[in-house]
Amino acid sequence: MANHKSALKRARQSEIRRLRNKGYKTRVKNIVKEVQRAAEANAPEEAQAAFVKAVSTIQKTASKGVIHRNTAARKISRLARRVNQINAS
Repeated sequence: MANHKSALKRARQSEIRRLRNKGYKTRVKNIVKEVQRAAEANAPEEAQAAFVKAVSTIQKTASKGVIHRNTAARKISRLARRVNQINAS
């Protein structure tokens, strides 16, 4: 455990940030699952609406530095491909 005053403060800050980041990551996972469920149900309108919401959430998470921008781009790309397949069929 930290002994210095500054180290104790950093430990507190790290814990707060860890919990905040965990929430962002959970939101991203849930919204991705929502798009996938709509895609599996073959519901193009629902999938498109969920996709728009997902893109916003993923980009916001990346801009805050919670996930890497390449990870965000990869997730968005895969979701877009999935949604486009449904719209095409």
